[in-house]
Amino acid sequence: MPVSLTEDQKTQIAKWVADGATLAMVQKRLAADFNVSLTYMDARFLLDDLNLTIKDAPKSAAATADLATAAPAAAPGQNPAGGALPGTPGAAGPGGSVRVSVDKIVRPGAALSGSVTFSDGQAAEWYMDQTGRLGLVPKVKGYQPKPADIQEFQYALQEEMARLGY
Repeated sequence: MPVSLTEDQKTQIAKWVADGATLAMVQKRLAADFNVSLTYMDARFLLDDLNLTIKDAPKSAAATADLATAAPAAAPGQNPAGGALPGTPGAAGPGGSVRVSVDKIVRPGAALSGSVTFSDGQAAEWYMDQTGRLGLVPKVKGYQPKPADIQEFQYALQEEMARLGY
């Protein structure tokens, strides 16, 4: 559903982004200031439509571990820390790399699903629901991937989805 925003609202959103707001912050401010509730993906599309780019995300572990936070822009096949992403030439990173696959048969209740193997060898199932929210179900109960692996997973998933035409 397209969002109708006034020029003043668009200008305010651009100011938030210029001031360093993350995608999650923009999403919250849209709801609080303009009473516009958007999913994560819809907020990303809105910023794309407005030709706005989120600056580098905060470097805290909590921010990078949250799958709903925006990932900083990077050249195709590159992660923001430098180096290639999985599936690209030279993708081997320190301690291994994150490998992502997309299921041919989607998990029930999900729009997309697949599996991921993190650099430490631990595996998890991932899914994206109809509202664009991303979730992980680790094979080992209580497993928490490293923040760098979460970020690499997001990039690898984005690359894989683009490669498959999503």
